[in-house]
Amino acid sequence: MAKIFTPSNRIQLTNVAVVRLKKSGHRFEIACYKNKVISWRNKVDTDLDDVLQSHTVFVNVSKGQVAKKEDLMAVFGTEDQTKICLEILEKGELQVSDKERHQHLDNLFKEIATTVSEKCINPMTKRPYTVTLIEQAMKDVHFSVNPNKNAKVQALEVIKLLQSSGTLPIERTQMKIRLDIPQKEAKKIKDKLIKIMKKIESEEYNASSLEIIGIIDPGSFREIDELLQTETRGKGVMEVVSFKEMVENEEKIE
Repeated sequence: MAKIFTPSNRIQLTNVAVVRLKKSGHRFEIACYKNKVISWRNKVDTDLDDVLQSHTVFVNVSKGQVAKKEDLMAVFGTEDQTKICLEILEKGELQVSDKERHQHLDNLFKEIATTVSEKCINPMTKRPYTVTLIEQAMKDVHFSVNPNKNAKVQALEVIKLLQSSGTLPIERTQMKIRLDIPQKEAKKIKDKLIKIMKKIESEEYNASSLEIIGIIDPGSFREIDELLQTETRGKGVMEVVSFKEMVENEEKIE
């Protein structure tokens, strides 16, 4: 029976989470710490020792039955336990009780709705929706939560789904930025920026540069930054003025 170790900052083994992979007619399991598997898959946790309770491949964790080396070689083509653990961690199914599964899905559903509420507004009122209303809209379009994806990724899926279905008038919150562009490259860069930015609010030339203030979708931030740095050889400057363009001093409404 393989010995399950714990990190030095843990006194005893508790809350074992089992990840199971069925492959080529065999069943393999690994022992993990609860709440760490999803974090690993979402790239929040990157230290394998914080996720695995043992670099050992089992056929049954609860009984301590270790997989045979010949089975590992036949199925995975290697006896490297850590390498196999990684494959099981990435592709296997996390074993949880029905109660735990429902609780996780409920929490994730709420987190997704909260993210959408924070990132979007009603385009007609320029005000954000309440989390409750976003949750109802998600139910109306029959959005199905994926337990293996993080809330941010699924929030983007919800936004696209709501927009395509017409269930709720919604758009991403826009970002106001200020650009300082060396005068030598100003005209060339401005022509390219016009195609990317939602709106140019002002532009002002001074002795050495062009200052542009405008509105962009948050998703265009990296593209504009890369354009600015490449075309100006790092001399251009971009500054975020504000993250939300909405009616000031207004509470969220449904």
